[in-house]
Amino acid sequence: MFDKAKLLKEVVGQLKINQRGDHGPSHWARVLHHGLVIGERVGADLEVVKLFAFLHDSQRHNEYRDPDHGRRAAQYAQTLNHVLFEVSEAQMALLVEAMEGHSEGAVHSDPTIQTCWDADRLDLGRVGIKPEPEFLSLEGQRWIEFAYEWSVSGVMPKESQVKN
Repeated sequence: MFDKAKLLKEVVGQLKINQRGDHGPSHWARVLHHGLVIGERVGADLEVVKLFAFLHDSQRHNEYRDPDHGRRAAQYAQTLNHVLFEVSEAQMALLVEAMEGHSEGAVHSDPTIQTCWDADRLDLGRVGIKPEPEFLSLEGQRWIEFAYEWSVSGVMPKESQVKN
């Protein structure tokens, strides 16, 4: 467990990009939602998923091309462990791997890492991209239409759009 308000204050306070941009807090909120829903269903470590949502884009230098932002976010997360949150070495290893690889387009066999990647990729509609099923887990694929509508419209749709 961690104090979400304190963590968000820290992260937003050091943000180098526009808070209202494509990679800011509104994106993090959708990533958090997708991650918790998918993660619960696949048995992911939800503490890691939550931290990923708030930290994965926290070290972007710009809204466009920034290939090292995931690596920087992982380093930043390591400095916050035992300060603003407490996770084990195993959890930190998952968080680091999820953040370092979240922009690479890969898939992963670990349910926690893949949940983090699914949650982020499901919000690609915010930049006009519909998520491709081959880059998502089977559970993530069920949420494409729901997530895309939410990303594009800014209004959370009914969960009836989720495929069974």
